[in-house]
Amino acid sequence: MWPFTRYDRVLEEASTSEVAALTSQVSTLSFELERAVESMAELELSRDSAGWQKLGEQANRDFTRDGLRKAGAQGRVMGIANTLIKRGRAIRYAYVWGQGLDISARDSAVNDVVQAFLDDESNRESFTGTQARQQREGALYDEGNHFRAHFTDPLTGRVQVRTILADEIDDIVTDPEDRTVPWYYIRSWTEQEVSKTGTVTSAPRKAAYPALKYQPATRPKKLRLGSEEIEVQWDAPVKHLKVNAIEGGKFGIGDSYASLPWAMGYKNFQEDWTQLMRALARIAFITSSKTKSAAQQKRAQLQGMGAMPAGGTVNLTDDQKLEAVPKSGATIDAESGRPIAALVASGLDLPVTILLADPGQTGARATAQTLDLPTRLIFQARQELHTEDLLDTLGYVVEQAVIAPRGPLRTKGRAVRDGDRLKVRFVDDSDSTIDVIWPSLEETDPKTMMDAIVAAEGIPDVPKLPLIKLALQILGVRDIDELLQKITDADGNLIPQDGQAGDRATQAFRQGLDPSEALG
Repeated sequence: MWPFTRYDRVLEEASTSEVAALTSQVSTLSFELERAVESMAELELSRDSAGWQKLGEQANRDFTRDGLRKAGAQGRVMGIANTLIKRGRAIRYAYVWGQGLDISARDSAVNDVVQAFLDDESNRESFTGTQARQQREGALYDEGNHFRAHFTDPLTGRVQVRTILADEIDDIVTDPEDRTVPWYYIRSWTEQEVSKTGTVTSAPRKAAYPALKYQPATRPKKLRLGSEEIEVQWDAPVKHLKVNAIEGGKFGIGDSYASLPWAMGYKNFQEDWTQLMRALARIAFITSSKTKSAAQQKRAQLQGMGAMPAGGTVNLTDDQKLEAVPKSGATIDAESGRPIAALVASGLDLPVTILLADPGQTGARATAQTLDLPTRLIFQARQELHTEDLLDTLGYVVEQAVIAPRGPLRTKGRAVRDGDRLKVRFVDDSDSTIDVIWPSLEETDPKTMMDAIVAAEGIPDVPKLPLIKLALQILGVRDIDELLQKITDADGNLIPQDGQAGDRATQAFRQGLDPSEALG
């Protein structure tokens, strides 16, 4: 009560003019407070206005399963038909996958299983080959989702990967207690069968595929969805790779989604500019005549000028005039559409100079050919995403090689259950770590890197094998793991090389033997 008592004392001691001034200030503050409250109310109403409602309705419509299918279809079409979206797809793939990568396991036995999986002809066509990587990155670019099934032989543990089209996945059943953990992928597709007589028939199919890391102790043969029962394909667990997913979303959104409307706007601008240039080129001159007969005569003469070569002349009388159409104020510079292209580039996380393959009027050639730090980090983050994705599949391959009764690693470890996850525990000191190494996106001088490796070789306790691997990567050598096998023993240790190694290799070659075996 003290503040109010003090205020009353001030009023008693104050003069009439001072009381009037204080009263006026209180009234002003009350009015401002009422305006602030009204402004907050108007802001709330504006959020519920038609514009905000349309934006919310569009988001709800686009991010449904059917909406995402339509967005993916539009992205695929634009990735072929629109020049900016097509080039954006090629550039993003080149920065992520263009330099390749090196995959190897530290244990020699585990590495043999990993390399056999990577070199499997069927896996190269669907997962590990260059074309398969390009299609996988393209799927993330167009629709933001990539699904692949891991068909597993229960006896040998051999894993063969096959891609499932994103449009065939209807829904994802998640853990009831954690919607971020997938359990089953519901797939609907049309399967074609060829009879012995050569007749091709099509039949609709529907099945459920378990998630790659969902391996419960009890495995139901069928899954009930409402009144429908569908078969569960336990021998083909699915890995889902998604990008740009919203919080709580089951499906991803394509990298090109935000740039599609601006790419269409840039296309329309260039078409309008081309049409304007064509119109200005077609109407080159204007004429005027004082009499109707002179105008008709001139019209006939001008029709014949279309076949005249450049540099031709025309004779006119004093009452006739022929002059070029003024171009001032009628032309639009093609560079005026560059801000629209910049919006396309920003949506694709690319510099506009690289997307347009043009440094522009104010740019420099070096700017158009290099990546800045934020862009480089964006692509490194995408590479890290692919690293985790690869390790999930390769880890599953190694686990199946241990769990299968005839698996190549059945003596190396044993299966251990951890809730709904079946893991592998190695019984010896085998290192099951798998290394996925990407070349650096920074343009570093190879000579500088090699000098650093030579300097590191002289440091005590620095192992030589990682330095050799790093040097081969800098030199751009392919299939490094195969070369390392020639200079390492069965335990993965570097074989000491002496001065007679070259002589032994030469002698083995002259005898018709494999020189690499002489080095071992």
